[in-house]
Amino acid sequence: MITSEPIDVPNLSAYDILKDTSGKYPNNIAYEYFGYKVNYQKFLRQVDDLSLRLRKMGVYQGDRVIVCLPNCPQSLVAFYALSRLGAIAVMVHPLSSKNEIEYYIKDSQSKMAITLGLFANNFPKIGSFEGFQTLIVTSPVDMLPYVSARVAELVNKDARMPKGHLGFGTIRWAKMMKDDISHVPTEMPQVSADEPVSILYTGGTTGVNKGAVHSSRSFNSTAWGMIELSGVLGEGTTMLAEMPMFHGFGLCTCVHLPICIGLKIVLMPTFTLDSLCKTIVKKKINYMAGVPTMYEKMIDNKYLVNANLSFLKGMYCGGDSMSIESKARVDEFLMKHGSERRVKIGFGCTECLAATAITPKFDERPGSIGVPIPGFSYQITKIGTTEEAPDGEDGEICIYGPSLMDCYYGRPEETAEVLVKHDDGKIWLHTGDVGYIDDGFIYFKNRIKRIIITSGYNVYPSQIEGILSRHPAVDISCVVGVPDEKRGSRVKAYVVLKGGVPKDDATLESIKSFVKENIAAYAKPREYVFVDSLPRTKLKKVDYRKLEQGILTENEE
Repeated sequence: MITSEPIDVPNLSAYDILKDTSGKYPNNIAYEYFGYKVNYQKFLRQVDDLSLRLRKMGVYQGDRVIVCLPNCPQSLVAFYALSRLGAIAVMVHPLSSKNEIEYYIKDSQSKMAITLGLFANNFPKIGSFEGFQTLIVTSPVDMLPYVSARVAELVNKDARMPKGHLGFGTIRWAKMMKDDISHVPTEMPQVSADEPVSILYTGGTTGVNKGAVHSSRSFNSTAWGMIELSGVLGEGTTMLAEMPMFHGFGLCTCVHLPICIGLKIVLMPTFTLDSLCKTIVKKKINYMAGVPTMYEKMIDNKYLVNANLSFLKGMYCGGDSMSIESKARVDEFLMKHGSERRVKIGFGCTECLAATAITPKFDERPGSIGVPIPGFSYQITKIGTTEEAPDGEDGEICIYGPSLMDCYYGRPEETAEVLVKHDDGKIWLHTGDVGYIDDGFIYFKNRIKRIIITSGYNVYPSQIEGILSRHPAVDISCVVGVPDEKRGSRVKAYVVLKGGVPKDDATLESIKSFVKENIAAYAKPREYVFVDSLPRTKLKKVDYRKLEQGILTENEE
């Protein structure tokens, strides 16, 4: 077991952290978006204003509100406004399917949602089921000054809004911001650091989407732990937020962390490799976080080939494992282009919010995911038990510390499967990942659970297989990840059709269309293969490992 000594972390809500920072650094730029800059003093005013408007619309302490937005000011302001109210931000991928969004609303029992006009049709009509009362639709440019907004609209197709009447219970952001709130009570509830502030969805170990409930303490302990262990945060002023805010890695590392110490957040609402690299150079980004494939592709991008990157002070990598060879190539590139820093590998999961182990400033071991951040412990247990494995022996990675989720929302049995009391009396998170400890450093090897990581997103094969099984033409399927130069892995589905169903384009298109309606775009299979049967293990289970290697039954079509 490895333990890092705790440090003093502010015992405040997420909102109060922002308020404290605004008091210390009122004139520091809090965020920049399409070139528009807002300082901390104005940012706090925006948050306070929105909190009153949400209260007028019936949001109170403990209520859940879906935030289904890209990285834009509305998402940023909504998260902290909900924290001020003591409400809970349910962060959802804006590319989620209609069925997924309905599931998230029902599962979290959310009473309100905020989304882009572009995605409004993916939300159920107000009144279609109990509890869901209000939908706020916005444009990515709604919080920009008039001229900046019109310019941004020309280059951003996502800025378009539905025309005409939006329907009962649906309101435009722009109209909401003009409403009179002079009569709204300004007194706010006392919100502690231990009260829930966010729900983040994950497939966990089963592939069924579950909402991990996190408190402000989760965010504070992770952010301050990374600040302390990395030893470089504070040497620069700018953090790039290209990692999505609906993901714990993006929301904590790229948003809450810089807010803790008064850094500027450069918001990127959409991601392309070219736009990323241009932004890094143009804005002289000091800190950034990303997935391995992003860093691996960056070093070949035309906008960085001849760039001086001496301004880069901290690059954090998570979301997937990065090979020793890939890290060496990226580090060499950074060194040749003037940066004194190297990529810092981190490890975490949605159940512990973000990175709870990272590479320390002055020590690095090839292949290691680092050491625990302050206040956290890592233990390797023999798989399927709570018995600690000896150093150097493979086992399940378990984490103890203040950022562990409170629970899976409304799922006590599944919570108990991953938050387990050990003999020391502490509650440990069983991650479902295999690794070992050697000479005080942690090493990740592979996953116990089936999971595909494509472009940094977690995709759960069992979830897609469950959707495929509901299609009338499908008998059985197996979904696997296969190597992909662009995405790291791509999703591939092997499908056995029911007797008499033709293996033709019409059947394929029907299946594709059905899957598209039921799962986010990033998770849908990129390739389908019709087979007569699936390979089996000696225990007659589908042998997905053979399919990962392309080994099929003799009757492959």
